Amino acid sequence: MSDEAIKEEDRQMVDRAQGGDISAFEALVEAHRDKVYGLALRMTRSEADAAEITQDTFLSAYQHLKEFRGDAAFGSWVHRIAANNALMRLRHRRVVQAAEGELQGPEFTERGSLSVYPTRDWSRDAEGRILDAELGHAIQEATGRLPEGYREVFLLKDVEGLSYEQIAEVTGNSIPAIKSRLHRARLALREAIDRFYNQGHASG
Repeated sequence: MSDEAIKEEDRQMVDRAQGGDISAFEALVEAHRDKVYGLALRMTRSEADAAEITQDTFLSAYQHLKEFRGDAAFGSWVHRIAANNALMRLRHRRVVQAAEGELQGPEFTERGSLSVYPTRDWSRDAEGRILDAELGHAIQEATGRLPEGYREVFLLKDVEGLSYEQIAEVTGNSIPAIKSRLHRARLALREAIDRFYNQGHASG
């Protein structure tokens, strides 16, 4: 079956499901479950997490089905829900690891700001902590000024650690386009860091 035929069949199933046909939604789940599970597994590298994310994804899709307007394919829509659920799971995992003291270096938050450094390893004195906070604020502001597509790619790649292939699945963009956006985003942030130090924040 061609992609267009699959999309058309999905549209018909969505219409029926939005009208209250449970079997139509079950057919949508059956058609997309393996791909959603595969995406979640590649992102989390955990079969248990992937199974939970798959269940949560289709539960969320069912709860918000009436809001689906068909601007994108149903498959793309549930992929984005799954990706968001996986990202939330990864962020929660990172917070737990940080609480357990497993992270030893500076981290970016999901907004692109620098997380608090472990004092024993990174911030050696009060002046250093202030500098770290100011630099983090400068990076956060620069991240916020990035065009949405650039910011999304930067956060997925450099903050969440996804591969180019995973980002392509999440965003629907080609890998060359992703690499181009990431390069431009990194340049913009590098310029922000350069400006920060050139404005008299350099240590020593």
